[in-house]
Amino acid sequence: MEFDAFTDVLDYPLYVVTAAAGDRYSGCLVGFASQCSIDPPQFAVWLSKANHTHGVASDASHLGVHVLDRHNLDLAALFGSLTGDDVDKFERVAWHRDGTGVPVVADVRTWFVGRIVSRFDGGDHTGFVLSPVGVSDPVPAPSPLLSFSDVQGLPPGHPA
Repeated sequence: MEFDAFTDVLDYPLYVVTAAAGDRYSGCLVGFASQCSIDPPQFAVWLSKANHTHGVASDASHLGVHVLDRHNLDLAALFGSLTGDDVDKFERVAWHRDGTGVPVVADVRTWFVGRIVSRFDGGDHTGFVLSPVGVSDPVPAPSPLLSFSDVQGLPPGHPA
């Protein structure tokens, strides 16, 4: 498809997005995300409908968005190559719940938790627009941000 020629040159930054609903929690690696408003501040993340995290996020009120550095390749593999359908990813990583109950992963550049203000269909993904309610202080940059080209060889936990 011609559009692939356009998207193939993009090197998206990657994020771990986490969600909690009741006693369920989940997280996944996300490449489709961006600030979408300055005033009010809002950020949109897109979750694959095939992903375990999508099911939890659909029932959630808040999501966590974590910025990864290249030294976080292990987190990218954990949250991108394994599925919460089969594995509790959070048993393998340091984390805590913030005041909203959202899992917050340790050892990332920075993170924020946002209240879901809207959801919308985007084909094989759902867009979640978030209004920040909590933001961490960024840590000094030990390495450049992790991007799509850094993880091209990782097998996906679910097909998109």
